Amino acid sequence: MKKIDEAEIERLGLEFEKKTPQEIIRFALDKYGNRVSFASSFGAEDVAIIDMITKIKPGVRVFTLETGYLFPETHDVIKRIKEKYNIKLETYAPSTTVEEFERQYGKLYETDPDKCCAIRKIEPLNRAIADNLDAWITGIRRDQSPTRANTKKVEVDKKFNLVKFNPIADWISEKVWNYIRKNNVPYNVLHNKNYPSIGCAPCTKPVKSGEDPRAGRWAGKEKTECGLHTSK
Repeated sequence: MKKIDEAEIERLGLEFEKKTPQEIIRFALDKYGNRVSFASSFGAEDVAIIDMITKIKPGVRVFTLETGYLFPETHDVIKRIKEKYNIKLETYAPSTTVEEFERQYGKLYETDPDKCCAIRKIEPLNRAIADNLDAWITGIRRDQSPTRANTKKVEVDKKFNLVKFNPIADWISEKVWNYIRKNNVPYNVLHNKNYPSIGCAPCTKPVKSGEDPRAGRWAGKEKTECGLHTSK
C-alpha cells in the first residue's frame, strides 16, 4: 500500500486554497507525472478541466467509467472532446454487459441503486486506481451538494488511498460556464435541457428551477452519491 504523508497534504490543503485551478493542476502533473489521472464523467466541470489540463500538458491521462447506461449525448461529447483535445483516454467498464447484468439482477438501478453503482462504477474505478495511480484529479465542487461542502483543493482520499486534487472546489456553476463559453469548450447538450448533473440515463432526470443541482440524480431515492466521492 502506498504511503501518503498526511501532514504534508494537510499543509498543502491550506496553501492551495489561494491557488488557481491551473496552479493546482500543474503541481499535480509535475509531482506525480504519469501516476496521476483525471477522473472524468464529461460533465461541465470535467470538460472545463480537460481544457485546462491540455493547455498545461498535452497527452495527460484521463479515465472515465463506461457503465453501459450512459446517455447518447454523453457519448457524443466524449467524441467531440477526443477530437479537440490531446488526451490519453482510458475507459473502464464493468465485467458484465448490460444484458448479462440485467439477466442476473433485473433493473437493479431501481431496486438497489447502491449495489448497482458498486458493481458498475466502483468496481471499474478500483481497477482504474490500481492501474499505477498515486493521485487523481476531480471536478467536484463544494456547492454541488451538502456531502461535498467540506471538500479541500487537495486532500487524502482514504477510501482509495490516493492523493486527491479538486482544483475547482470553490467555483460556482456560473464560473464553470463562463470558462466553457470563453474557451469554446465542447459540452454535453443535456446541460441545455435542465440537466446540471449527468450520470446514468435511468437514474438522471432534469431538475426544476431552484432545486439542488444534483436533485435529478437518483430522484425519489435516499441517495445523492454513487460512491466515488464519499468516505465509505
